[in-house]
Amino acid sequence: MDLFQEIRQKNLDGAAPLAVRMRPRTLAEFVGQEHFLGEGKLLRRLVEADRLSSLIFYGPPGTGKTTLASVIAHQTRCHFEAMNAASAGVKEVRAIIDAAKDRLGGGGARTVLFLDEIHRFNRAQQDVLLPDVEAGLVILIGATTENPFFSVNAPLVSRSQIFQFAPLSEDEIRQVVRRAVADSERGMGKYRIDLDERALDLWATMSDGDARRALSALEIAVLSSRSADGAPVHITLDVAEQSIQRKAIVYDGTGDEHYDAASALIKSMRGSDPDAAVYWLARMLEAGEDPRFIARRIAILASEDIGNADPQAIMVAASAYSIVERIGMPEAQLTLAQAAIYMAMAPKSNACAQAIWAASADVREGRTVPVPKHLKDAHYVGAKRLGSGNGYLYPHNFPEGLVEQDYLGVDSIYYRPTDRGLEATQRADLERRRGDSAKQTQQGTQSAQTPQ
Repeated sequence: MDLFQEIRQKNLDGAAPLAVRMRPRTLAEFVGQEHFLGEGKLLRRLVEADRLSSLIFYGPPGTGKTTLASVIAHQTRCHFEAMNAASAGVKEVRAIIDAAKDRLGGGGARTVLFLDEIHRFNRAQQDVLLPDVEAGLVILIGATTENPFFSVNAPLVSRSQIFQFAPLSEDEIRQVVRRAVADSERGMGKYRIDLDERALDLWATMSDGDARRALSALEIAVLSSRSADGAPVHITLDVAEQSIQRKAIVYDGTGDEHYDAASALIKSMRGSDPDAAVYWLARMLEAGEDPRFIARRIAILASEDIGNADPQAIMVAASAYSIVERIGMPEAQLTLAQAAIYMAMAPKSNACAQAIWAASADVREGRTVPVPKHLKDAHYVGAKRLGSGNGYLYPHNFPEGLVEQDYLGVDSIYYRPTDRGLEATQRADLERRRGDSAKQTQQGTQSAQTPQ
């Protein structure tokens, strides 16, 4: 690189945002993702041994996917090509692959092709990559915020190591910000910053694990607070609050975040944790989730996980759904919160769900049980000649309105109530009745028939 190119590159680097200037250049500078990049972990071993195959980086924004791809290419002395799948086409990809083939054939460096937002490539575009990835002509590093098992071709996934990036911890965000404050070459060190700990704590929390967001807040705070006389920049809690916008909740109404948050809400209610339930409810509503979707999940849980342990739960769920449909947001959040908390606090039983699942399995997989003759419809001419309804015992003709008779034709038990909530009473009653039934089978029963 000649002097003119050096000056030009320095000017370009100086114009870049702080988050870009502070991108790590080596593995030692990289912060976070210790679960696969720490000492002795898989990806670090692959990089240090220079045994890379194609990789897929999956995780939220601001966690270092692009940066790590560049660091890996530099560490392994590979030529680095970066492109975004949202704006690239097959022609551009083929040109990079052909150049990589020529470079490798001429004894040059291997090529790392970093394809950001790889999920935006359709299946046909992804298929173009397969032969050259498999042949090792390029090392593909694909980055995506969406689950690659859903959004990336299965053949491409099977040929790649998948690494899931986690949001940076608050301590890691603090480390990134402190490094930028101290760095006088690429960071903000030349401004002599006095950063309050409470301001740093606020950024660490509000950044939601996104280093880029924290660094942008630092840059805004410094540049908006510096004085003409070059005095030290004091960043207070108030300045920090003004420099970071209200967090944008990462939430795709049809993707992983949608289903993961719904799963967390359901499992929190099932697990009887009202605090977690109302948090996940708030998370979904703040992100713009359809409140009717949430009301449907609550209604399903009322039957599947509470059932007859508290029959009131299904009534609360039905009322909540009706109210949500009629009043909408923002008032519907009150109704949904009440319903979610009620479900979390209710006694739990999946006995009703287990009963229908077991009966359905028998219907699908077992022998079809014919309707016993005494239970058949007898309200038509000729029914008696066929024997339909003969022998039916009318329960109201018996004390307590109960009489033991065969209602199924086979000896199967599907409903097994728990000893929680109302089901405890039902369980005792059923056990008594089933016990009485066994005794009556041995002793014979008194018949009392009613015309059908």
